[in-house]
Amino acid sequence: MSTAIEFCNVSKVFRLQHDRPRSFQEAFVRTLRRNGKPRNGNATADEFWALRDVSFHIKPGDHVGLIGRNGAGKSTTLKLISRIIQPTRGKITVNGRVTALLELGAGFHPDLSGRDNISLNGAVMGLSRREIARKMDEIVEFAEIEDFIDVPVKDYSSGMYLRLAFSAAAHLDPEILLLDEVFAVGDQGFQQKSQERIQELRKRGITILFVSHSMEAVLQTCQRAIWLERGRVRAAGDVSAVSAAYYEDTLIKMAEKQAAKMPSLPDQHLEEQQKRLGSGEARIERVEFIDADGRSTRFTHTNARLTVRVHYHARERVDKPLIGVAFYRADQRIRIAGPNNTMQPYKIPYIEGSGYVDYTIARLPFLPGEYVLDAAIYDWDDTHRYDYWNECARFTVLPGGTRERYGIIALEGEWHHAGFEDAGMNAPARTHERSNGAFEMMRPER
Repeated sequence: MSTAIEFCNVSKVFRLQHDRPRSFQEAFVRTLRRNGKPRNGNATADEFWALRDVSFHIKPGDHVGLIGRNGAGKSTTLKLISRIIQPTRGKITVNGRVTALLELGAGFHPDLSGRDNISLNGAVMGLSRREIARKMDEIVEFAEIEDFIDVPVKDYSSGMYLRLAFSAAAHLDPEILLLDEVFAVGDQGFQQKSQERIQELRKRGITILFVSHSMEAVLQTCQRAIWLERGRVRAAGDVSAVSAAYYEDTLIKMAEKQAAKMPSLPDQHLEEQQKRLGSGEARIERVEFIDADGRSTRFTHTNARLTVRVHYHARERVDKPLIGVAFYRADQRIRIAGPNNTMQPYKIPYIEGSGYVDYTIARLPFLPGEYVLDAAIYDWDDTHRYDYWNECARFTVLPGGTRERYGIIALEGEWHHAGFEDAGMNAPARTHERSNGAFEMMRPER
C-alpha cells in the first residue's frame, strides 16, 4: 500500500443561507452589497468554496501538518477524509482505519455514557468487543475520568469530554489519525501527555494529519506540511521550509495591515504628540531601517546587518547629546535592548539643524516576529530629556538566517563534546562576527 491519503482535484462548496430581507431598505442594502441572488422561499444563498482543485498525496507513516489561516480549508479537509462530508467534485482515496478528533462533540452521542461511546466508536472502526474491552481501562485511565465513565457525556465538563475524545481517538488502534488542535484547550498536564502519546504513535508508524496554528507544534509533530490558502494548496513539502514560508507571509501581511491602520496626517500628528515627552529643543523627526545594501526597509532576517537611522532636528545647538533607542517585541512589549551612544562610548560634539545618527547592528540576533522601537534625545548626563518618542517605528524580522526558533533572540552558541572535536565531525560552519552595534553620525546640515 503506497498511499494512505490522496486528494485528486478535490473541491468542496457550501451553500450559505441568509434570512429573507424583512424590509425594502434591507433588500436594497443587500443588493448593493451583492449578498446573493434571491431564490424561492424565505432565504437567499451564496456559494462558498471551502476547497478548490486540491491535490496532495500522503504515504503510510507520514506525519503531515495542515497549516493556514482561519477559513483556509483545513477542517474541511479533515472532515472529507473522515467522510463526515462528501466532496463536490474530485476523488479522495483513504487506505486505513481512520480515527479523528475534530471539533468538540464530534463522534459522541450525548445521551450515552463515556463507556458506551468508546464501545460505539470502536465498533464503527471495526474492532471486536474483545479488542474494545482490552483497551477500555487504558482509555479511561489516560482520560482521567474513572469516576465518571458510566455517566452520560452530556453531563461532562468540556475538559472531561475533550480528554475522553482524545484518549479514544489515540488508543483505538488507528492507522490514520486526524487531529484538529482542539485538544490544545486541555490543561498543561494533559497537553504534555497528549504530545507524548502522539510521539508514541509516530514511532509505531501511524499516519498523522495534524491541524494547528502553532508552528512549534507542527514542527515538533510533523515531517511535512501542506499550506492551504483560500481553499487552495499554496505550498507543500518539508515542514521547516513550508512553515517558514507561511510564517514569513503571515508577518508580511500583519505588517501591511498595521501600515494600513496608520492614522491620517492630522490624526497621526495628534497620536504622535500623545506618545512624546520632552522639552523640545531637539526633536526626532523619524526613524528608518537600512539594510546591508543601503536600502530603506521594514523587513529583515535574523543575523542580518541592520542600521537604525534616527533623523533629528535641533532648533538650537545641543552639546554632547545622548541619542538612544529601545527595542521591544510588539506582541509582548518586552524590552530586549536599550543602547545609546554614551554606552559605547561615542561622543557627538553637538547637533544643530537637521541630520541623523546611525546605530548599526552587524548581526541582528532577533528571532522572527514584529518589533517596535522607542527613540530619545537626552543630555550627556541622562538628566534632561529633549525628546522621547514612544513606539515611533516598527519593523519585522522574517524567518531565515538561523536554525534557532525558540525565545526572542538567537544566541548562536557553539556545542562541544570532549573527544569528538579532533575527528573533525563538528567543525564550525562559519566564523561569527561581532553582534554589538556601533553609532555613527551624519554631519548636521547648515
